[in-house]
Amino acid sequence: MKIIYRISDAGYNKIKPDYITNENCLKNFCNVFFDNIYDIKIIADNVSEDTFNMIKKYIDPHNITRVSVGHGAGTFNLALDEALKGEDEDIVYFVENDYLHKQHPLKILKEGFDLGASFVSLYDHPDKYLDPSKGGNPYCEGSAEDTRVYLTNSCHWKITNSTTMTFASKVSTLKRTEPILRKWTSGTHPNDFQMFLELRENNELLITPLPGYATHGETSWLSPLTNWSQI
Repeated sequence: MKIIYRISDAGYNKIKPDYITNENCLKNFCNVFFDNIYDIKIIADNVSEDTFNMIKKYIDPHNITRVSVGHGAGTFNLALDEALKGEDEDIVYFVENDYLHKQHPLKILKEGFDLGASFVSLYDHPDKYLDPSKGGNPYCEGSAEDTRVYLTNSCHWKITNSTTMTFASKVSTLKRTEPILRKWTSGTHPNDFQMFLELRENNELLITPLPGYATHGETSWLSPLTNWSQI
């Protein structure tokens, strides 16, 4: 598995728990992916010297690329460029810098691909359990998502309609879906919701574990049923 981790000192205006910091998330990531950390690439966008030195505490400098792009869509396209260099059966995990992961995520990701999914996210997004009238996912009326549920050795999985830009896919799938991925990341802000809807329309399904094995670090949208402050 190849990991492409994008980090920046800037970010969108989100309310986050105080434990969601660049260093805490990177340290957690390295701890849970320790078996695979040699195959990680960091894309560091407009980071300060302090942030760059922090990254070097955990990652070999040879695996860090400093860029000055200034927006998430641009750095995702750089990550996609890098991912497409791999072999077709290689799994690539794209990660944003405000995520926390539980233990053994690599095993869980591989189980997701054993089900035949095109895309796997470890984040069980709580917008799927909130009626659209209350700010939830527009396709989840009644605070539920129409889906199918599967079982692997470690957890249940569901087909879901969208996630953030932290997800995994095989290189062959990225090659096949590159036009869609580029289309919805052509501006400054990735339109991940529309991107995954179009992928689904093309029978490129996204699955997530129940409960989640990772969370986006936004206070209102933490993956449910886990005390992430203890992670």
